[in-house]
Amino acid sequence: MTLQPNSSSLAPIALTMGDACGIGPEIIAKLFRGLAGVGCVVLGDVGVMRRAAAFTGGRLAVARIERASDAWDVPPNCVPVLQVDGLPSDLMMAPVGQADARAGAAAASCIARAVELARTGEIAAIVTAPIHKAALAAAGVGYPGHTEMLQALAAPGADPPPVRMMLVNDELRTVLVTIHMSLRRAIDAVTFDAVRETILIAHRSAAAWGMKAPRIAVAGLNPHAGEGGLFGDEELRIIAPAIASARAEGVDVHGPFAPDTVFMRARNAAGHPGEFDIVVAMTHDHGLIPVKYLGVAHGVNVTLGLPFVRTSPDHGTAFDIAGTGRADESSLIAALTMARRLVQH
Repeated sequence: MTLQPNSSSLAPIALTMGDACGIGPEIIAKLFRGLAGVGCVVLGDVGVMRRAAAFTGGRLAVARIERASDAWDVPPNCVPVLQVDGLPSDLMMAPVGQADARAGAAAASCIARAVELARTGEIAAIVTAPIHKAALAAAGVGYPGHTEMLQALAAPGADPPPVRMMLVNDELRTVLVTIHMSLRRAIDAVTFDAVRETILIAHRSAAAWGMKAPRIAVAGLNPHAGEGGLFGDEELRIIAPAIASARAEGVDVHGPFAPDTVFMRARNAAGHPGEFDIVVAMTHDHGLIPVKYLGVAHGVNVTLGLPFVRTSPDHGTAFDIAGTGRADESSLIAALTMARRLVQH
């Protein structure tokens, strides 16, 4: 989808600034050096974005706008920033390349503002720049990451919608049953309901993107998917019954398969389509290592189950290179491209 300047009838896509001490502001600034950022509005701090523009080298204007729709009125090579209210007054004093409570608080405020705008239809989608979980915790933010915070904010005062994290690139799509918790807790969280719900969310989401009958593979939890109960019985007691239940509802889902080989079967490589469109994995690292190994630059994180589109780059704050201008914006561009594609559907 190509967005044209001055298409004011279209709601812009919001880019949340992310952690002010990380590379998020820099990769956003790079996005606007050309036409990639046309139709986007940055939710954040004007001062931080001007500093990021300076880090990335060369002239790049940063303009404060009053409404999200004003993003269409700024010229190319200009970053439109909707200043988020209530950011720490000394945010610019937070040291670049370090976890800081002020940056954590600011990042959370930007996310909250994005959800407000999405709920009122003033933006078409949210693309989030990386946040730092230690900075969030230092700021007293009670969520371990984007996914949990977006879930809670999506329906304030009501039961939060069930959501799942999906990581996708050109070769794999992986949806996770559990995400940001210790491995010991994650194993306990692999329940019949959790697995079944993950399969159904993956199925419904893919159908909304135009995949009418997505082929879903489910990875086991244990080595060799338990080897018939020799290496653990979660596959027999929990995962296989959940698969059967989803199949009874018309979902094209199969497994559980050995988690060390199912990703190869699902991979689209060298023009050869895989056997499956989506792999459901039980834990964070089971599912994300294969996708990230194929290349962080093109990976995109998509939150399934929200009442609005949300994507993000497949990397963190990269404090080690923050402030150097060396950060690669490729994954952010991939996240923005994915958001535009999902908005179309």
